[in-house]
Amino acid sequence: MHSSTFRTLLLAVVLTGVLALPAEAQRTSGAVGLGGQIGEPSGLTLKVYNEGAPSYDFLAAWSFADDFFFLNAHAQWNQDLNAQNVNQGFEWFFGPGAFIGVADRDDSQDDEAVLGVSGRVGLNFIINQQFEIYGQVTPRISVIPDTEGNVGGGLGFRYYF
Repeated sequence: MHSSTFRTLLLAVVLTGVLALPAEAQRTSGAVGLGGQIGEPSGLTLKVYNEGAPSYDFLAAWSFADDFFFLNAHAQWNQDLNAQNVNQGFEWFFGPGAFIGVADRDDSQDDEAVLGVSGRVGLNFIINQQFEIYGQVTPRISVIPDTEGNVGGGLGFRYYF
């Protein structure tokens, strides 16, 4: 399937699911946010939000540049962005994580399992207590099968229920 067609289909499925959820959802401690991310990588995201404590962010994604499917998990600390002339609703976040995945190598080699560590830093815009939009950068270092660095990131949204 062509990568832009896959991205469009993924976005349509996620939006359909989000719009069908009940309207009384809120972004409070213990709330679960479900959404999508477009970038490098693109995929589905799930976040368990905890106010004043680490939140937990999970991403199931496909890197179209590297033919790499992986699961990424991060502990994530959210901090209000306190800056002059910035309206309420912005916060920045950071945290350590790890990933496991399968890299699709060229036709002459078998696929290989990849394991590594990662970090995350980004910015959230809280639209209301139900929706958040985010941008993030995720440096990754694979340690198995070999040591190799990579930087990913993307733009995404989550709906909390």
